[in-house]
Amino acid sequence: MKIPSTALTPHRAFISNAIPHLALDQRLVGVAVAGSWAENSMDEFSDLDLIIAVEPESFEQVMFERQSIAASLGELLASFTGEHVGEPRVLICLYNSPLLHVDLKFISLADAEKRVDEPVVLWERDRRLSQVFASSTGAYPMPNEQWIEDRFWIWIHYGVGKVARGELFEALDLISYLRGTVLGPLGLLRSGCKPSGVRKIEQLAPTLAEALKGTVALYEPESCYSALERCIEIYRSLRSMTIIPHEFAEEAAVEYLKTMRACQI
Repeated sequence: MKIPSTALTPHRAFISNAIPHLALDQRLVGVAVAGSWAENSMDEFSDLDLIIAVEPESFEQVMFERQSIAASLGELLASFTGEHVGEPRVLICLYNSPLLHVDLKFISLADAEKRVDEPVVLWERDRRLSQVFASSTGAYPMPNEQWIEDRFWIWIHYGVGKVARGELFEALDLISYLRGTVLGPLGLLRSGCKPSGVRKIEQLAPTLAEALKGTVALYEPESCYSALERCIEIYRSLRSMTIIPHEFAEEAAVEYLKTMRACQI
């Protein structure tokens, strides 16, 4: 087991304790780590993203026992499965002494080639996990820019309507959605970075982060209208020239925003 020098002490301690426990289970083939550890970008606030490869014939049984497996790795305070992010194979855990967030992703060895990044193998049997990783390349999903354009102006119209009706919490949620689903990913992509929402955007794309401040609205109609307008400005600056624009929808949505904002005043 090789732990990189960039790993911080709490993370090192957890791994050093967990791997021997996992290695005793003959149903497990290997353990890899993804996320900031694999990218050499860890800091004291980083969580651990562990991938636990399982013999295919034992996968269902291990999935049934994963709570007890997680509890054997440290002082487990709480855990839940990752359906909310579309990944029910992940057990999201909070450990104590020290307090540490650890994601345990249990996968069948046969599915290890399907991934979005390039994990680092920490331990394995007979190099089987490394061989599967070597046979394929991880590919982070890119934004579908036409999909975004097809929806963006409808989203703007929806947000304006919510502000005009006085449903400001709904409007604030919509603006946050636009930041995380549209503006952040497109801006990071244009900056040559992984388009992962707005994660680490302050460090990776500081100019964009500064612009996005204008999309953070107060619980006030005028502030929400202003944030929606800023969303439009930023989207227009990031929109690809290769997509098919919905010009009439854009014009109508922008005019609707102007009209409703004028009525508010």
